[in-house]
Amino acid sequence: MKLRSSPAAMVVVDGTDIHHDLIGAALALQEMVVEAGIPAARAVGTDRFADPMPATAEADVYVLYRSGVRFDPLQQKALSDLVAGGKGLVALHASNLFGFGKGGIEADREAFALVGSRFLSHGDDGLSEGRLEVKVREGHPVTRYLDDFGIDDEFYVLEYAGDVEVLAERQAGAGTEPVAYARRHGAGRVCYIALGHDARAWGNPGFRQLVRQATLWAAGVPDEEIASWSTRWPLGNGRTIGGGA
Repeated sequence: MKLRSSPAAMVVVDGTDIHHDLIGAALALQEMVVEAGIPAARAVGTDRFADPMPATAEADVYVLYRSGVRFDPLQQKALSDLVAGGKGLVALHASNLFGFGKGGIEADREAFALVGSRFLSHGDDGLSEGRLEVKVREGHPVTRYLDDFGIDDEFYVLEYAGDVEVLAERQAGAGTEPVAYARRHGAGRVCYIALGHDARAWGNPGFRQLVRQATLWAAGVPDEEIASWSTRWPLGNGRTIGGGA
């Protein structure tokens, strides 16, 4: 039985730490979610979705940070069912490494359908990371109170589903590349954010605000309340939403 009225989150990391600091990510993301006013637990391993213990089952939103190509189909299906049943999902950075393991994209079809995208490459310019200027699209609760911002991070080129609502993008050659989008999955809400490679990104005020508001929206916090929830804590750059110091 759930004993609280406010939503709760679980930050889940999974995979290998060769290219990404999973423990650092778990700590940083938990801090961001708590800054939004949502209690958050930390956990390791996507196996918990297949047989959820109370802490997993009672979470209203999962903040997922994967770094690896192995994602058991049973775990994919379990997470997909949880979100379709009304849970929220915020998937970050390499969480959409689908189609690179045994079985190719067919083995990850369930996760691809849930998240709505997959990583393709770092691009054709020979650079895997650098300065990104993020252009925010106004109107959606995830980005409504967020200004355009610059960030040092990895470049991601994505294949993404046609039903995603792009919320933020970066310049990519003659066009643009999404860095954040939202979509619905059954009764649940999904937000994917391509940013978040390492501590340079985790400390960025724009990124932190984006994660906070994505988590609030995915958790089902009413749109009109996201601003007040987000402003419970400073943004990390000496400002609060609305321009106050």
